[in-house]
Amino acid sequence: MQIHRPEGEPIPERIHGLADLAYNLWWSWHPEVRILFKQINPHAWRESIHNPVKMLQDIPDSFFRKVASNPEYLRRYDISMDRFSRYMKNRNGWFSEKYPSSRALTIAYFSAEYGLHHSLPFYAGGLGFLAGDHLKECSDLGVPMVAVGFMYSQGYLHQRILPDGWQDNFWENLDRDAAPVSRVMAPSGEQLVIEVPHITPPIYVAVWRADIGKVPLFLLDTDIPENSQANRAIASRLYTGDSEQRLVQEIVLGIGGRKVLSELGVDFSAVHLNEGHSAFALLERIRELVEDGLSFSDALYRVRGTSIFTTHTPLAAGNDIFPLSLIDKYFSSYYPALGTDRLEFFELGRNPTDPPGGFNMAACAFKLTAFHNAVSRRHCGVTRQLWRQLWPDLPEKKTPIDYITNGVHIPTWLNPRMERLLSTAISPVCPHWQYEHDNPELWELVDEIPDKELWALHLWLKAKLFNRIRERKRQRWASLLKEPINLVADGLMLNPSVLTIGFARRFSAYKRADLIFHDTDRLKRIVTNRWLPVQIVFAGKAHPNDTEGKEILRRIYRHALDPGFGGRIAFVEDYGEQTAQYLVHGVDVWLNNPLPPMEACGTSGMKAALNGVLNCSIRDGWWLEAYNGKNGWAFGGESWSPERNAQDAAELYYLLEKEIIPLYYSASLDSIPHGWVQMMKESIKSIAPVFSSRRMVKEYVDRYYPSLLTCAETGFSVCPI
Repeated sequence: MQIHRPEGEPIPERIHGLADLAYNLWWSWHPEVRILFKQINPHAWRESIHNPVKMLQDIPDSFFRKVASNPEYLRRYDISMDRFSRYMKNRNGWFSEKYPSSRALTIAYFSAEYGLHHSLPFYAGGLGFLAGDHLKECSDLGVPMVAVGFMYSQGYLHQRILPDGWQDNFWENLDRDAAPVSRVMAPSGEQLVIEVPHITPPIYVAVWRADIGKVPLFLLDTDIPENSQANRAIASRLYTGDSEQRLVQEIVLGIGGRKVLSELGVDFSAVHLNEGHSAFALLERIRELVEDGLSFSDALYRVRGTSIFTTHTPLAAGNDIFPLSLIDKYFSSYYPALGTDRLEFFELGRNPTDPPGGFNMAACAFKLTAFHNAVSRRHCGVTRQLWRQLWPDLPEKKTPIDYITNGVHIPTWLNPRMERLLSTAISPVCPHWQYEHDNPELWELVDEIPDKELWALHLWLKAKLFNRIRERKRQRWASLLKEPINLVADGLMLNPSVLTIGFARRFSAYKRADLIFHDTDRLKRIVTNRWLPVQIVFAGKAHPNDTEGKEILRRIYRHALDPGFGGRIAFVEDYGEQTAQYLVHGVDVWLNNPLPPMEACGTSGMKAALNGVLNCSIRDGWWLEAYNGKNGWAFGGESWSPERNAQDAAELYYLLEKEIIPLYYSASLDSIPHGWVQMMKESIKSIAPVFSSRRMVKEYVDRYYPSLLTCAETGFSVCPI
């Protein structure tokens, strides 16, 4: 790869491999490789917001010359480049060893968002980070995969909190040429541009590529001169509130994404839909088979047999539903190309429990796939209830919806210092334990880490979090002269020695971010206790159209300004991937209290647990499977009642007063709360291997991918659907 350096000389040949590293997100989950960029100049690394492409473009020549003549740096560089080269060339990973006959199987993964790194802001929340972790893990395991998503020119919203606590939204255009992405070129030497087939008026898409280790991610960009002004904005932002714009986005993602893979000659055997946004990709596969001479019903059978649908939505209202008039507007010429008629097409998106409700993308995804899964055990039961009418002849327990509980990519979310500390206990038994980190037996060795060392590291991570918060506020104050009273709400009075609770996620009503304020007088007594104080750090964004979520955020911000809380409540604005890293590493307790059963899974608590942070969570989503009575705290029932908020808040206060706070402040004469540290160890060893994306991806491979291969290899003469 080449780095465009408008004001400097090319990178010296001796260290030119830095460009190849910068353009492959592999560096993002290898801290020892990231150090190569940081050592060129730490200030430039911070200024680039840890984006190596931008840093290598901007940094003066003298810094390159300095490291290119430094023997110690060159040793590190050579080792890293050798590791990267061997990683990329090695096609004999776990997948090929277990399924040696499956080398030809390639999965095409479609998702509307990907959380990979903050330099690529193509994510809104957990769904995107789940997709990003899935790609990283497939790369590590050698699972053959290609992915499709959007090049959002403005990404997801940025957040600024106004003096009155109201969320102000703003967007920043992504500088594509300073991001770790590259243009996909056509034979003509120009960037590849394709027309989305059979859609009128025409829509054109330029293609970009991001490399996630061994997995290529192709990104669709509509902000190009070939499109009208309206069509240029199709891929400008995630999850627009306009129904027609949303439909066009999903047409481009599905049908346009399939066309891009075809144009590039990317052959794949199966499709994995991450949510229903990209279900139209399966329609395009059917259309191609019809064009080759199959009937619509035969083509549908073949596509179903090689397609997986993962649903993350626990509510019927959470799925995209489009008016049939809009479907007619964009698909009128598509019906005959598909070998079907208008009514048969509408039937693909009909929800039996809401026949006149419009074209339901989740219903369409279920009908076009043979394999369906929810993302936790509890979510599976909820999903079967929601969609059992798609299989009216089957009892609910026989509804063909299974579950694979989500997991997180451990190399991405485990703090590097925590990994080194874990290695002191695990490496003597298993030197390369990182390659077997889904083995629960290895994690039992965590008990051998001295309490003193684990606690000292936790305090270091906690101090690092508070330093990060203060530095962000210093920069904000210096640039905008923010009012001093707001600096209190922004966290400048936080104390590293105080028990710190973290609550960070999307601000939506069902997540009940303000539950802990249900009895403000009681909470004030808790947080301002002179001898056993508590502080709470909030972070998260409300959707631009979610007025209720913004109101909840504003109420919390006003509590942070209330002198009665003594500066113990803080809100960290503009929550994103980088802030999430600091929070899941540095708080003491991770709080989660959604209204059951609306938490499909949740993964932020998994990331926190990896780093010794203890979960205090409602019994919902993944925590129902993870909680063992010794690795954190669980509260709340599973049934709704009008008094639900009051009951849950009272139980949370009781846990804080009677268990959590006393345990945290139970330090011995050596200043170490040994009971708390023992719970940290239990949390790490019970959660890390089981709720890893390695375990998750292996489950997808073992449970679904062999069946997909059977369908593809036998020409559907043997197809277990």
